[in-house]
Amino acid sequence: MEKEAVGMETKDLKVELLCLGARVPGLDKGRKAGAGPAAGGMFLFGGTVANVPTQSWFVSQSPYSVDAEDGKYVINRNGERITEVRFPQAKFQDLKTKEGIPYSKIALLHGADCLATTTIQTCTYWNTPERCKFCTIELSLRSGATIAKKKPEQLAEVAAAAKKLDHVTHVTLTTGTTSTPDKGINHLAEVGRAIKEATGLPVHVQFEPPKELSMIDRLYDAVDTVGIHVESFDREVLKEIAPCKVDIPFEQYIKAWKRSVDIFGDTQVSSYVIAGIGESDESILKGSKLLVELGVYPFIVPLRPIPGSMLEKERPPSPDRMRHIYEEVAAILHGNGMSWRKNKAGCVRCRACSALADFE
Repeated sequence: MEKEAVGMETKDLKVELLCLGARVPGLDKGRKAGAGPAAGGMFLFGGTVANVPTQSWFVSQSPYSVDAEDGKYVINRNGERITEVRFPQAKFQDLKTKEGIPYSKIALLHGADCLATTTIQTCTYWNTPERCKFCTIELSLRSGATIAKKKPEQLAEVAAAAKKLDHVTHVTLTTGTTSTPDKGINHLAEVGRAIKEATGLPVHVQFEPPKELSMIDRLYDAVDTVGIHVESFDREVLKEIAPCKVDIPFEQYIKAWKRSVDIFGDTQVSSYVIAGIGESDESILKGSKLLVELGVYPFIVPLRPIPGSMLEKERPPSPDRMRHIYEEVAAILHGNGMSWRKNKAGCVRCRACSALADFE
């Protein structure tokens, strides 16, 4: 039987919204594409933040909608009022650089207080059979929503404005994988240093594990936390969904995670784990336990079938499945003394794309 909507706990509502999306007639539906979970909008409610699907095909079937009420907005379930909701508005995104480039093409506000960008908006795997099927990194570039490569000075300027005008407290930098041996790490380091010099904000970066582990050391004085994303612990699933990931030996991931934990510390390293691409619950739970034992935070998200991606017709996992996974992994975190609250910067601290933190 369907759970009663009235009196729903915030964490349960967040899971439902992450998996089912919400209809937002007349409102901005958020960014359309990009490297991470795009095609959604940032919802603030009940002391949490959620990056809610608003553009994928399944959203039209969602029981959730956002409607205006006395000058405010509320989340309704099948027409029944659940809670008020706010949408973060970023003042810095209205500005432009001296060259006339809108700040919004350089970086965006993610969650409630995170500045985020993809520093290099191209990926060496994009036009190859190795491409990740869930990704839309180059679609936002093609649409003109962003620029191909963000310069360190550009991001330092935007970060300073975001800190001053919108009280941003941390920064997330991603990159498409480059064809160079450093996989994009060198540029991330340059950008991280520029932002820290200009603002002092803690910085998070994400990259593919390099063959030469010493390349990770280059980030030591430039950033505070790192993300090395395995996506799935099921190698057969990876072979189908993210061929470029399965080409990297799992042992290479483990070595990169260990090296990163040695450099940045416990809970300052994370890995995205996607639920709903063909894996079993057991693989997620077993893999998450391994990560936690290494000092790595498992950032578990439901599949986001973004329009334009190769998985655009798929459906996210059910809220019940995600609740079970979150409850089990939260217990693993608790048993090892790990919590998102210890993390300094990035997706783990932002929390918008995953409800794991809400279950801790």
